[in-house]
Amino acid sequence: MDTTLTDPLIGQLLDGRYRVESRIARGGMASVYLALDVRLDRTVALKVMHRSLAEDPQFVQRFIGEAKSVASLSHPNVVHVFDQGTDGDHVYLSMEHVPGQTLRDLMRERGRLPARDALEIMIPVLAALGAAHQTGLIHRDVKPENILISGDGRVKVADFGLARALEASHQTKTGVMIGTIGYMSPEQVTAGTADARSDVYAAGIMLFEMLTGEPPYNGETPMSVAYRHVHDSVPAPSALAPETPQQLDVLVQTATDRDPAGRYPDAQAMLVAAVEAHRLLARLGPMPVTGAHAALPPTASTSGAHTAPPPYGHTLIQPRGAIPTTPAVAAGIKRLRRHWFIVALAVAMVGGIVYSGWWFSQGRYIQVPDLLGQNIKAAQQQALKSGFKVVVGKARFDEKVAKDLVLDISPSANSEVEKGAQLTLIPSGGPETIPVPKVENLSEADARVKLADAGLTVSRVSKSPSDTVARGLVIKTDPIVGKRVRKGSAIKLIVSMGLVMPDMSGLPRDQAEKLLSDKGFQVSIDEVTDDHEPGTVIAQDPAGGTPVEAGVPVHLTVSTGPETGFQWPWDNNDGSQPQPDFVNVPDVRLKSLGDATRELQAAGFGVKARKLFGGQRVVGERPTGQAPQGSKITIWY
Repeated sequence: MDTTLTDPLIGQLLDGRYRVESRIARGGMASVYLALDVRLDRTVALKVMHRSLAEDPQFVQRFIGEAKSVASLSHPNVVHVFDQGTDGDHVYLSMEHVPGQTLRDLMRERGRLPARDALEIMIPVLAALGAAHQTGLIHRDVKPENILISGDGRVKVADFGLARALEASHQTKTGVMIGTIGYMSPEQVTAGTADARSDVYAAGIMLFEMLTGEPPYNGETPMSVAYRHVHDSVPAPSALAPETPQQLDVLVQTATDRDPAGRYPDAQAMLVAAVEAHRLLARLGPMPVTGAHAALPPTASTSGAHTAPPPYGHTLIQPRGAIPTTPAVAAGIKRLRRHWFIVALAVAMVGGIVYSGWWFSQGRYIQVPDLLGQNIKAAQQQALKSGFKVVVGKARFDEKVAKDLVLDISPSANSEVEKGAQLTLIPSGGPETIPVPKVENLSEADARVKLADAGLTVSRVSKSPSDTVARGLVIKTDPIVGKRVRKGSAIKLIVSMGLVMPDMSGLPRDQAEKLLSDKGFQVSIDEVTDDHEPGTVIAQDPAGGTPVEAGVPVHLTVSTGPETGFQWPWDNNDGSQPQPDFVNVPDVRLKSLGDATRELQAAGFGVKARKLFGGQRVVGERPTGQAPQGSKITIWY
């Protein structure tokens, strides 16, 4: 039975944007789905974290931070992260979909790989890791399952940052090692720490496995494998695969040195060594094997007669960490190391193409610089200085690239072109924005249609009284009409409740009568003895908040004060003068709500604001005249 048929996410629209179509894979941390981004009409890979992780706030917080870091890493050999989000208990990444297979699938199909094939996979992997290391980003879980190979042979590294997010939520709590045991460096096993050299170690293990068809360590339990990573040295690949060239033995053993200080300092350094090894294989043909599997040709016979020197590249075994050299090769390596960054960029583009000495030549061709993400004017100046003719094309909207940054280059970055060729730079227009259309005085349904036609949605609808806009019609939008917002943004609608009876309770009688009369209501008064302050409205009919028509009669009940003998809270028991200091209450009517509040607070009063008509001007105040210092003043607006 196809388990994807029972997956509840299949067919769902996640976060209102991603329609989940099928499940591609399921792992220990997440399930990966094929989904359609309905907003941009493109196919994406959706990595949805398992619920146990999504329920951990610390993991979610770190996961979001790591996703942002990875999204900023733009490299042709890194699986691009488009978006990150949450939908209920689903935490997900939206990523570039790479149709094809993993390196693990390839190794299952082919077993051990020839040296050059292994290098042509490893070089773009190291280019991706090297770019990440230059930005301070560590992968922490390099393994064949995270290396994707597309149908056209492109190699991409996936799952940057997930292991680090897991470390935050699990390792510090439980002591569980985060990563895949077979590829973990000794320091990850013993101390739980990782840096660029830990990724180098995992890359070395992966190269060993490609060359030999099996990992260096096997064991009955994960802990027995971890023990061997800490206490054993990874053997030379030629011990299991005699045809392995000596240069690859050196590459693997340097990368997997148990002491981090003995390894390549980062993936960029290992990339330089891998490129040089591939260059030697491409130029010089098959290399001799090492150790017991091959014998070096003699330099002299027993009779003393000289023989021809060893063929080019057939050199003595070098100290660990070195690449066999002749003087010419040594000079090339020196130049290569000096220009490692240019080499890394070139490697990322050519992938499985045979690498030759063109990196070191200065012929009629030059490399297109990688100007993606740079300011368009600065990129234009840089391209002109490099000898290109520069044309700036029409800007295109893009959700991820900010306005006025380079979005695209033609010819593509890192390709080879003739000197003086034309370079077209396409600037980003930033996210597409549209003005909020005018929907005032439309029904809610008509307003929704008009907003949808403009490419906007409705986030929520709130209702507000209005004596100018008929009930059920839109009063205003938030953001306001004409403000430019991103396409697809959600707009809030404020819909009229029509004329609503204002709540007059607590207002002085004279203020209440005037406000209602000004609004066209017919006011009648009924006075009663009550414990409220004399002249205060204590009830009304119709009640506040009741939808009414203009001009209806309103009956107010007003207190005449308490019966004789009532004692206010601040009176002394003997009927003497009140204890608190009475001070003048500022008259803040007709002032803005903010100004009124500040003025009353400055005078030493507390403030209670009550909404009456929904404006921003104070229309009523209680008490007026004098009041005990520190008491609360009620204002109506």
